[in-house]
Amino acid sequence: MDKKTPPTKIDTSAKKRRFVFVLLPQFTLLCFAAAVDALRIANRMAGKEIYSWTVTGEGGDTVSCSAGTQFKLDSDLPELSRDDTLMVCGGIDVQDGTTKRMLNWLRREARRGLRMGGLCTASYTLARAGLLDGKKATIHWENQDSFAEEFEDVILTKSVFVVDGNRMSTAGGTSSIDLMLTIIADDHGEDLANAVADQLIYSSIRTDQDTQRLSVPTRIGVRHPKLSQVIHMMEAHVEEPISPSVLASEVGMSTRQLERLFRRYLNRSPKRYYMELRLQKARNLLMQTDMSVINVALACGFASPSHFSKCYRAHYDTTPYRERGSHATRLSV
Repeated sequence: MDKKTPPTKIDTSAKKRRFVFVLLPQFTLLCFAAAVDALRIANRMAGKEIYSWTVTGEGGDTVSCSAGTQFKLDSDLPELSRDDTLMVCGGIDVQDGTTKRMLNWLRREARRGLRMGGLCTASYTLARAGLLDGKKATIHWENQDSFAEEFEDVILTKSVFVVDGNRMSTAGGTSSIDLMLTIIADDHGEDLANAVADQLIYSSIRTDQDTQRLSVPTRIGVRHPKLSQVIHMMEAHVEEPISPSVLASEVGMSTRQLERLFRRYLNRSPKRYYMELRLQKARNLLMQTDMSVINVALACGFASPSHFSKCYRAHYDTTPYRERGSHATRLSV
């Protein structure tokens, strides 16, 4: 403890809490590091150890994050205490790390009644274990489409993080900080949480009401209310696309005016922009789910597999079947 930094006043009635971080292969380093560092700083600012943590994973040896750095694990999926808080850390290709043994272990530990969270893409792992059924949850925006298709019993949100009873989830990246600050505030008060945020130079603490993606105007670099409104409608109706004439009518424009608006600001027609949105969702589903190509086509508003394949090839220079095959080959190497 730095002598110039006096301990922050905390709620001394709260018990010391242990976090168990489960690192899946190819986990995202930022989501893990942000969570651990928030706990470390909380201890420093409190002037005593109010949080401890251990790192585990299947095999109990080492695991690599998506950046390639290897981490030494403390144990191999141990038996936990009911008072522990378990955090699963996911990243790219989370399906590969979601093994039968991992799922069985998570289910066993969940029966003890302990709190569990999924950081970044690890909501997928908790959902596969059936631990998010009937619960609100979130996951990284890139995995939202595939998650929604696979887990109908989970109430998926676009929030930065979600706490629903004894289940927690984050969208990845710095959202781990927001969740940890919420936990610290609940455990020891707002003063300590704010002190931790200051140490992290984290000046804008988000709540579970904040959404994870940038607003449409920020994403496209254009602030035009009618254009944003049309894009919102497109994103909300991928499975059943809306015609340009209906989109134009909804925002009080003619079809020709809508065409000019898209050409001016996005250098493409509304039809082309809509098609790119649908193909991007299709690519996510092909890479992240076991859905058949036909079902992917239907989920993205294509009436026939042949039309879907033709549009996909024109945009990505490969067919949906080859895309899935090459992805599977990369994972098996």
